[in-house]
Amino acid sequence: MSKLFAKISGFFSSRTLVGVDKAGNRYFTRKEEIDGIMKEKRWVIFKGETDPTSIPVEWICWLNGQRKKAPTPEEMLELETRRERVKLNVALLKKEEEERKAKEGGALRVKTGKVGGPDLKSFIRQFPTASTEGGRHEDISNAMEDMRNSQETEEEKIVPPQVKQQPVPSEPTGSGPTFKPGTWQPPT
Repeated sequence: MSKLFAKISGFFSSRTLVGVDKAGNRYFTRKEEIDGIMKEKRWVIFKGETDPTSIPVEWICWLNGQRKKAPTPEEMLELETRRERVKLNVALLKKEEEERKAKEGGALRVKTGKVGGPDLKSFIRQFPTASTEGGRHEDISNAMEDMRNSQETEEEKIVPPQVKQQPVPSEPTGSGPTFKPGTWQPPT
């Protein structure tokens, strides 16, 4: 029981206030011996509700031991002004981009965060001959089939049908322009 009391009294007596952030959270440290090694313990006491999101990044780094020294008030003020400048710059860039889009496209589109589908009207405008009148679809499909047939005859001119039907040897043959690759087989 005396060890527990000593630990509790030591907890309150040996803590050192390191700093206070903008939200009023207070940061403490103390040195304690664990297994014969002096270690530094760091913690925060929140002002009001316990809200971990109210801790600035610099203080989080200090609590986790990523920083050796606690952030100073001057450093925190400088970082806050830098963040405000970045927010202003982002707002200016968004405004300039909206103005540029207004000049280019006329009306502004409101972004909802959802990805829209393709713009079908502009896609269809690319093909002025593709209309739904009469037998135009048949004409287009016939033209596409003729193109496929002509491509197949060109391939036959390049590679004769006898070569296509020959089995592929397992070992490569020839060299230079007559080289024909084989199929690799794992050793058995």
